[in-house]
Amino acid sequence: MAANDFDQVDTYTIKADFDYLADIPSKNDNGTVNAIIEIPAGSNEKWEVSKNDSSIINWEFKNGQPRIVQYLGYPGNYGTIPSTALPKSLGGDGDPLDILVLGAALERGSVVPVRVIGGLKMLDGGEQDDKLIAVPVVEQSPFKDVESIEVLQKNYPGVVEIAQTWFANYKGIDGGIEVEGVMTSKEASNVLEQAIKHYKP
Repeated sequence: MAANDFDQVDTYTIKADFDYLADIPSKNDNGTVNAIIEIPAGSNEKWEVSKNDSSIINWEFKNGQPRIVQYLGYPGNYGTIPSTALPKSLGGDGDPLDILVLGAALERGSVVPVRVIGGLKMLDGGEQDDKLIAVPVVEQSPFKDVESIEVLQKNYPGVVEIAQTWFANYKGIDGGIEVEGVMTSKEASNVLEQAIKHYKP
């Protein structure tokens, strides 16, 4: 998606001419999953699709200041999967699923077809807050042929451990984050299907 598809509203907002969470399907006909990129790989700025107007991606504010992660930049492209919602009764937080897309930085606001290969089982402040892990399916990606988290661990040693370490520490020593383990591709697919099933536009 080209940068000129978006209007720059102000320093802290990107607005699209469509609804990220309602107009975009979670899955495509070829089985790939759509990931909305909120935070490009390497960035420390915490952006997210607005819960009030999901045609907007906002730079999050906390205590009147834009949120900056006080740690290394994101180890992949971070975002969300549209048309998904996992209720707390199934281990979610009621929001669209979070996703980490491995590889080079992608444009904020872009919608990228990816393959979900696994995930991280996490707690944030004692509440379940799992993150799915995916790879782009474009030719330029070194991960394009990775089909599962097991293949990723075998062919690209250390990548999963980097993601685990990052998420365990990006909110600080007492940030309340606990990484409980790694999700297989089958487990991640089950989480995704449940989140698609429970989504209500």
